[in-house]
Amino acid sequence: MPNLGCTEVRKGMIVNFEGQLQYVMNVYHHTPGNLRAVIQIKMRNLKSGNSKETRFSSGDKLDVVHIEQVDMEYLYQDGESYVFMNQENFDVQWLKENTICKVEFYEGSAIAVEVPFTVELKVVETEPSLKGATITNVYKAAKLETGATVQVPPFIEIGELIRVDTREAKYLERVNK
Repeated sequence: MPNLGCTEVRKGMIVNFEGQLQYVMNVYHHTPGNLRAVIQIKMRNLKSGNSKETRFSSGDKLDVVHIEQVDMEYLYQDGESYVFMNQENFDVQWLKENTICKVEFYEGSAIAVEVPFTVELKVVETEPSLKGATITNVYKAAKLETGATVQVPPFIEIGELIRVDTREAKYLERVNK
């Protein structure tokens, strides 16, 4: 985190003040006559939503925090929670109900979800299989129960369960159940 002097802090920045992330709402520079300059910063706590104004001297420093912004698609509301999908990696295309995922937390907030490396999904749409087709380099598209599409060998049919590598969006094998 870069350490900036309070005179360099601007409206819209996120700072770490007293161990809490704060959104800088306003910065007022006040120099009363021959006295030292005072910087008054109005901040809103990102967790609690509470606002407060704090005075700093011109020599004080604040930690400016870099916040990553990612475009996400709103999917649906579930009670008081809202579900969004990351538009860059589409990890949700591999998930069906009751899939176990690893979730990483930082200070009580979820910050990342790790999708399993392989998942078993049912083929819901694909071209008809070719009689006598065996494993070859020729593949066809198959739509899976979650909406994801992968390339599969020509002998895979609608209704079959297949194992997919989620890291490469690649067919691995047919699952016999």
